[in-house]
Amino acid sequence: MTSLEKPDVGTTTIKWRFPSVHPDGRKFVLISAAITVLLLFFIWDELGFVFIGITAWVAAFFRDPIRTTPRGEGLIIAPADGLITMIATVAPPRELEGPDGLGNLPMTRVSIFMSVFDVHINRSPIAGTIRRVVYISGAFLNADLDKASEDNERQHILVEGTDGTRIGFTQIAGLVARRIVPFVKPGDIVAQAQRVGLIRFGSRVDVYLPAGTLPRVTLGQRTLAGETVLAKVGESITVTGVAQ
Repeated sequence: MTSLEKPDVGTTTIKWRFPSVHPDGRKFVLISAAITVLLLFFIWDELGFVFIGITAWVAAFFRDPIRTTPRGEGLIIAPADGLITMIATVAPPRELEGPDGLGNLPMTRVSIFMSVFDVHINRSPIAGTIRRVVYISGAFLNADLDKASEDNERQHILVEGTDGTRIGFTQIAGLVARRIVPFVKPGDIVAQAQRVGLIRFGSRVDVYLPAGTLPRVTLGQRTLAGETVLAKVGESITVTGVAQ
């Protein structure tokens, strides 16, 4: 490149756009809006003003923003928006064990807690084929507790990449969450960061990293589904952070 040449940075600018509401949430927005209209015009207008805020929150909860996914060999992308609350070495879930699953050896689990203000659309950490989708009924403990991984209502998803890499992740219902909605089934082929499901009203997602892989994120860090790089397969560099 000569001193007169300029790097090709593109000519298109990106502008902010208002996130759409996911189709699964539109009926809830319409119900809340209908209640709001009834209260405002026929029953109790003061309560109607409260429901204006509730309707806005419901629409925000089911927002489905466009995400730009980093590309690179071996990248594992965060499946959920939220806060990294736990990073631990644990046995894989029983439902994902076995030679055609995650095996039986301990592995690193990264837990992402989603508050009721986070986007609740979950995305696939890698591209590949959905090998398992296992739903388990259970309790509705605080999703921030470690035992929620084994006691709460949850859904395990196992995806296998074209290179044989298998990533398991678990959608866990919480205190407020009462419904895990899957968008995929075994045999489906998914792109990296493709939408695979959602959890209604506050919850957690656990991601199980393959052997020899450590997370690129640290406790207290926030993630964006489809954008934040959780780890790179085979990379075992320890990452630390400082709260400020």
